Amino acid sequence: MPVDMRAKPYYLDDEAVQWVEDTIASMSLEEKIGQLFFNMGSSRTEEYLKMTVDKYHIGGIRYNPGTAAEVHEQNRILQENSKIPLIIACNTENGGNGACSNGTMIGAQTKIGATGDAKYAKALGKMANTEAAAIGCNLSFAPVSDIYYNWHNPVVGLRTYGNDPQRVMEMTQAYMEGAHEVPGFCCAAKHFPGDGLDDRDQHVANSVNTFSCEEWDATFGKIYANLIDNGLEAIMAGHIMLPSYTRAMNPDIKDDDIMPATLSKELLTDLLKGKMGFNGMVLTDASHMVGLTCRMKRSDMIPAAIAAGCDMFLFFNDMDEDFASMMNGYKNGVITDERLDDALHRILALKAHMGLHKKARTELVPPAAEMERVIGCAAHRAMQKEISEHALTLVKYKDADVLPMTPEKYRRIMIVYVTGLEAKGLGGAMKKLMGGGKNAAESLKEKLEAKGFEVTLYESPMDKIQKRIAAGEKVDFNIYFAGKDTIADFVGAQDLIITLVDVAGGFQAVARPGFGMTKGGGEIPWYVFELPVIVIGCQQPTILADIPQARTYINTYDSAPATLDVLVDELMAGPEAFKGKDPIDSFCGMWDTHL
Repeated sequence: MPVDMRAKPYYLDDEAVQWVEDTIASMSLEEKIGQLFFNMGSSRTEEYLKMTVDKYHIGGIRYNPGTAAEVHEQNRILQENSKIPLIIACNTENGGNGACSNGTMIGAQTKIGATGDAKYAKALGKMANTEAAAIGCNLSFAPVSDIYYNWHNPVVGLRTYGNDPQRVMEMTQAYMEGAHEVPGFCCAAKHFPGDGLDDRDQHVANSVNTFSCEEWDATFGKIYANLIDNGLEAIMAGHIMLPSYTRAMNPDIKDDDIMPATLSKELLTDLLKGKMGFNGMVLTDASHMVGLTCRMKRSDMIPAAIAAGCDMFLFFNDMDEDFASMMNGYKNGVITDERLDDALHRILALKAHMGLHKKARTELVPPAAEMERVIGCAAHRAMQKEISEHALTLVKYKDADVLPMTPEKYRRIMIVYVTGLEAKGLGGAMKKLMGGGKNAAESLKEKLEAKGFEVTLYESPMDKIQKRIAAGEKVDFNIYFAGKDTIADFVGAQDLIITLVDVAGGFQAVARPGFGMTKGGGEIPWYVFELPVIVIGCQQPTILADIPQARTYINTYDSAPATLDVLVDELMAGPEAFKGKDPIDSFCGMWDTHL
């Protein structure tokens, strides 16, 4: 549908509309094609940054993690050297740490869902993007507007406000309202048409939203319609298929031709921009994800995304190759003049809505003093703690005398640390970064010892065997299966065990605990009737599916230092101290997890 720059969400005046028209009229074809691209910067050198805007004329950038000072300088160089002001985006789903590595993590969306209070979603939107704006960002790839329907899904576990569409609708709106309190800051909600139904993660496989048109309208559709009504500027198309609406918009379509939203004219042009009347900008999710790349050749996929209704494309693989593919798509008629013109108007209208056209190049990034004032400021850190105080959730409590946990009652505590598959990949590195170089068990040990507990970290028999092998010893693996301590010795060595399960999820086919020793080892708490055991999920909140025998189960949703401080305080205070309400079904729809 033709864009109306004077209407929602842009509300441009005559001067701004004229800037858009004059800017487009002055652009070469190469500059027009360049505006369609979001770059994921691979370097922060001045030479590289200047090259991206001089040679490729990019319309926007999202960047790899860096400190506030590094990102601020990067953004200054980019804006001062770009002929047309840039959209600079960040992933501030959880806080300012999505804009820079030393930004404040306010709280994951699922954690905020556990508070039951939309004021915390609004605080997240405002505080996270205040920090982002201070280093020169102007667009958040948030709020995540997915719904946690399927506990098997490995990517939405901490990224949704829960499994209630009404709560998700209220909290996504609140996040956006908070972000809009930051002058010139905009939001791109994701992942249209909605994740959380499929078992699979579109990073590594296909993903399908299986709802009927009526079911979708009442859930995901309602959430997006509400955001659009309240001024949402941009939507990120997910690599997610929605067969019901694809067929409704194109009854003759063959199954082989049903595409993820990123490549679907039926979903983007006919449904989103047509039936739903979205007048804003649409951008793709990252183009290296398998949910997209598995559908056609990359050289065809790039222009096909624009032809389908995306206005901007994330990201380059090879800059020369991808730029040529987009240009060829235009010259071959895949991207029509009308579609290119519409995309450019939506991109430039968003930049004008941000007020970028009114500022000199040297004024597009705030002074460094603003960055120093807001990044990690006391008010933001206090909000992180306040959210934890209202979010930590005592999901299951079968033995009423376990809490409070005090040194007088349980002086000797053993922490059994359980991770998942992601510990070997990016997820594990991100958790270490969050914990200041320590894993969650090491951090919790320090905090408990400061309260007077004697704490040991569990070392599994397999870990011990691997150390012996590394030292060059010959090992009899029968020890693995048969060399076990007596129950009396195991139980007598501690007063209470904390099983700390740290499964971050993402970038893997599953987000489940990985147990190194399944026959008598301590990773799996088979001993819940031998001594008191507290199981804590400090990332993914669905641990009961794999440890259904847990008698006491708590979700903290992250393992940030402030969160662990609140956890220790609430463990020592007693069950009534836990104020969070389960925002998903942490029992995973299973009857035995309640036992």
